[in-house]
Amino acid sequence: MQKSRLNREQRERLTRILAHDFQHQPELLDRALTHRSFSSDNYERLEFLGDSILNFIIAEDICDRFPDTDEGTLSRLRSSMVRCETLAEIGRELDLGSYLLLGSGELKSGGYDRDSILEDVLEAIIGAIYRDAGMELARAFVLRIFADRLKRLDLSVSLKDPKTRLQELLQKEGRDLPEYNIIDVSGPPHKQVFKVECDLADADKLYSGTGQSRRKAEQDAANRALADLLEQN
Repeated sequence: MQKSRLNREQRERLTRILAHDFQHQPELLDRALTHRSFSSDNYERLEFLGDSILNFIIAEDICDRFPDTDEGTLSRLRSSMVRCETLAEIGRELDLGSYLLLGSGELKSGGYDRDSILEDVLEAIIGAIYRDAGMELARAFVLRIFADRLKRLDLSVSLKDPKTRLQELLQKEGRDLPEYNIIDVSGPPHKQVFKVECDLADADKLYSGTGQSRRKAEQDAANRALADLLEQN
């Protein structure tokens, strides 16, 4: 058996957090945590698989929860669940950053807490659980880590994206509309990460967002601005 890249204590702690011990193919857990900057034997293929499995499980659950809802609304509900920032939040809740295997450059640049990497690793773990134990256990894992968010889904809120909701709130308060500016684009051409700032003319702070397209990054920034404004109100 290939030696684990995690020490025994790390592996035991993480398998308790995940509630899955990878009995059949223990090497999958190491691979799911390995960034390409650390090794060529990394999480990218598992991430590809996990992304598809995650979308299917969430889509199936939403269809069951909202049996009379049209396809467009179901798509928006699913997108609200599987967007980068949501997956990164769950990655932090599971403390995945503490177990990531990163090259020295990524470590120095804070890759262990980067949204795009935490998103990828969570998807890779879903793919790894599927490979190790099959769809039913993968489904159980996904529904467990998304349980609270799925319960909070609200059709009246989810029908509109964050940019639209932010614009409507600002218009209601008689304020200027926001401006969105790209401040960084990183990553390879096939998997770029955009960083965007949302600028509210009369606010004393900027709201940054990230995503694998400009649109997703703008939605992320708008969502952060919206959350802040609603909290202030």
